Amino acid sequence: MRVVVGITGGIAAYKAVGVVRALVLAGHDVHVVPTAAALRFVGRPTLEAISRNPVEADLYEGVAEVRHVALGQQADLIVIAPATANTLAKLAAGLADDLLGTTVLASAAPLVVAPAMHTEMWTNAATQANVRTLESRGVVVVGPASGQLTGTDAGAGRMSEPADVVEAALDAAVAANPELDRSEPAPVPQGLAGRTVVISAGGTREPLDPVRFLGNASTGSQGVALAAEARDRGADVVLVAANLEAPAPEGVRIVPVRTAAELLEAMRREAAAADVVVMAAAVADYRPAAFAPEKLKKDDLGDAVTVELVRNPDVLATIAAERPRPGQVVVGFAAETEPDAERRLALGREKVARKGADLLVLNEVGLDRGFGPGDTAVTVIDAGGAVRAEAAGSKASVAAAILDVVAPA
Repeated sequence: MRVVVGITGGIAAYKAVGVVRALVLAGHDVHVVPTAAALRFVGRPTLEAISRNPVEADLYEGVAEVRHVALGQQADLIVIAPATANTLAKLAAGLADDLLGTTVLASAAPLVVAPAMHTEMWTNAATQANVRTLESRGVVVVGPASGQLTGTDAGAGRMSEPADVVEAALDAAVAANPELDRSEPAPVPQGLAGRTVVISAGGTREPLDPVRFLGNASTGSQGVALAAEARDRGADVVLVAANLEAPAPEGVRIVPVRTAAELLEAMRREAAAADVVVMAAAVADYRPAAFAPEKLKKDDLGDAVTVELVRNPDVLATIAAERPRPGQVVVGFAAETEPDAERRLALGREKVARKGADLLVLNEVGLDRGFGPGDTAVTVIDAGGAVRAEAAGSKASVAAAILDVVAPA
């Protein structure tokens, strides 16, 4: 099921990581919506790594997609853990001054809250009245428990343990819609078990001088998602990381690189033992012909500057041509700005033939789409140009679809 986990600004926010993790491990699609205060207790990279989805926090992000209501409309369940006294008051009053508030108001899904606060705040008449109001509307209140609070304080107000919150939340979801599945997920496909997968991710940077470079918009999010999915499918994963902005997954070997030349060297070395090579990194086609050992001064350069560029080696074509192991599968990526789907597919077919890859992952990119941790859409074609798969959604779900083509279960 699709679950929204709201996190609000209390010290118990660290427990929310356990709630998110338990829901993800149970096979659910979890989207975290923290308040601004919550992000002062738990960082966005942690929440994105655990949830395997981009973290939404700003009411004014994704306005074109109407994210401030879409999250709630699409949810099967909303869990707020911890729920501070302030949050309970806002929910009771129907306030919607942030993304979490609009998500709740825009949803017909069951709402489960796990209060956490000091005892005096919990027993305050205003808080108790707000809780009664919420319960009268069908909101499920889990806890709070009694125990150690912050400092030397102890008493009622401690957030219930993550396992208890998740149990109550799934009970509420199934009670509201018996068709929902709360069972453990199906086993992750193990078609890559015992195989070595080398994945490049990120964007190369070609230095002009010690402080400037030619780069691109890639954050490495899709390559990181592929590495995590391949790891979960039993592979021995090597991630050749070019200036990653996305958090690297645990359980994979990281090989850091900066430039296209360094990337080629690393990929050649690692591909020698690989069963599958995935070139998800955005590699610079050109680099400055000359590197200035000292910072270039604009007063010396004048108002107009001409930079001579020379072509970089084609990493994907080189790896595909060399193929040090029989049966090695080489997967390339092609980011295109062509808006027409048919013309974009034609570009992909030309590229997969020219590069010599076995598969090509084709996606449309632009200034505001394709790059970063948000949703994406891809088409996977084979060496003959046939469409093997189409996928849209989070980077994690797209990674799973790509690897289903590379190594079917």
